[in-house]
Amino acid sequence: MNSRQQQLKAFNRLLDIMDDLREKCPWDRKQTMQSLRHLTIEETYELGDAILDNNLNEVKKELGDILLHIIFYAKIGSETGDFDIADVANEICEKLIHRHPHIYGDVKVENEEQVKQNWEKLKLKEGKKSVLEGVPKSLPALVKASRIQDKAKGVGFDWEEPGQVWDKVQEELQEFQQEVKEGNTDKIEAEFGDVLFSMINYARFLNINPEDALERTNKKFIKRFQYLESKAGEIGKPLAEMTLAEMDVFWNEAKKL
Repeated sequence: MNSRQQQLKAFNRLLDIMDDLREKCPWDRKQTMQSLRHLTIEETYELGDAILDNNLNEVKKELGDILLHIIFYAKIGSETGDFDIADVANEICEKLIHRHPHIYGDVKVENEEQVKQNWEKLKLKEGKKSVLEGVPKSLPALVKASRIQDKAKGVGFDWEEPGQVWDKVQEELQEFQQEVKEGNTDKIEAEFGDVLFSMINYARFLNINPEDALERTNKKFIKRFQYLESKAGEIGKPLAEMTLAEMDVFWNEAKKL
């Protein structure tokens, strides 16, 4: 591992390169915070993929891409005179010190849950009107639901045990099935949302990240489906011309693999 001095040297090197790119590269000169935004989101998802794949070499590369974006935003901020990378770093340092009074103050905590509860109380003291203000509006719905529930839990609004949550899942499923029978599309959608929300809640009680769980299933399906496609290619028969029974043969082979 690199020493702290080597780490700071590498960070300083990146700052110098960013200065060069912003001055000399036509593409880098043209970028704004708005033009970088969607690229930053894409890089974040790529990091997420690397983490799920447990590919640490890719994690390192994707962290570099995200670090570049942070430096890029800070460089643009310095050009407008609003902030620079030192301001960014100092801001998060002050925030961390303020929100960890059990480390930098005299507050005592017994466990992780108390830390999270203190965190939410401190946010309200900072002027937030709702603990849910910290949940980004643009988050994907599944991730947003998980964060909403986690935030509510931080101030004590939560079920007491997993069994209660599972009962709620069953209740929502019954209501969903009833609306399906009645055929009201709008109510079906609403009840389906309730089912998903309650399932995400149950996953939280089981210490399962619902986003990670669903992505694992996505990857599993993709792998099996692509095996099915390759086998169809080997026998020279397009999937559209195969029966479900024929496809099931290869699907079951993929499951065994």
